[in-house]
Amino acid sequence: MKTPKNIAFRISIIVSLVTLALVFLIGDNAEKFSLLSQALVISLVVLAVSFFLVSFYLEKFLLEKVKVIYKTINNFKSSNPSSSKESAQAGILEEVNKDVEAWSQDKLGKIEELQNQENFRKEFIGNLSHELKTPLFSIQGYILTLLDGALDDHKHNHLFLTKAAKSVDRMTALLDDLDEVTNLEGGELPLEKSRFDIVALTKEIFELFESSASENNIEFRFKVPNPKPEFVYADRDKITQVITNLLVNSVKYGSDHGYTEVRFYDMDDSVLIEIKDNGIGVSQKHLPRLFERFYRVDKSRSRHVGGTGLGLAITKHIIEAHGHEITARSLVDKGSTFTFSLSKD
Repeated sequence: MKTPKNIAFRISIIVSLVTLALVFLIGDNAEKFSLLSQALVISLVVLAVSFFLVSFYLEKFLLEKVKVIYKTINNFKSSNPSSSKESAQAGILEEVNKDVEAWSQDKLGKIEELQNQENFRKEFIGNLSHELKTPLFSIQGYILTLLDGALDDHKHNHLFLTKAAKSVDRMTALLDDLDEVTNLEGGELPLEKSRFDIVALTKEIFELFESSASENNIEFRFKVPNPKPEFVYADRDKITQVITNLLVNSVKYGSDHGYTEVRFYDMDDSVLIEIKDNGIGVSQKHLPRLFERFYRVDKSRSRHVGGTGLGLAITKHIIEAHGHEITARSLVDKGSTFTFSLSKD
């Protein structure tokens, strides 16, 4: 690269050579020496002047080029939307847009949650109304029949009053279960925990419902004959209710000459209880809602076999109140398996 220094140096060399050539062409030795001295002085002067002039003009040239570049950049910024100012504005707009999108997604999620709650509320009220209407209509029918003349018929008045009383009992059971599940959900039903043998408790419940199971050709049994005692720390009455609900369901929806089988697993800090049957089972689409209040897989069949529709909901809340979970597995015409755990003493 030709710098100002190199250019000035070359100019001075050329001037010096020309001067020396003239010296040797004219004059004698004295004159040559004198001229040579003058030539050296002239060369130095020319060198300095050349360096100054070249540096000056080169600086001016470069300054003009810098000005042109600077002007071009400014023109580009003023005409281009991606300029620094507009880029900053675009960045702010992008952040605002992100915030709006996040806010929108949050609100949409809350709206969807509210819609689900509203749908659940409507379904719950509809189911509760239906559950209450059935016994109420029965009671109304029996009373009207008695008022129409059957009251004086000793053969029929006792029968109708007995049926009305059963309907009243059904309504009472429904309201009691509804009150219980509401208290469980709100944490207003304290647990009275104690240490007890879950195996012995299961045997007691087997004996209590053995006649009902025999009438439906259902066999109660343990997976492992004569299982060893397994002690847990829980509310005995509430766990009795859990096992009762699961065994009663297995009888209601069991297969003819079927079985209900219970097995216990030692899980170090807890005991896993598995209740399995080979009944009619439940399709996969119903499993996620199986523990909902009043949810019935087959409404007509379920009401025919009785129950309030709150048994599994109560069971779920009791187990969750103990700090554990209950799960269900099922296949149509293959049976169902319910599994939950309880802490050891």
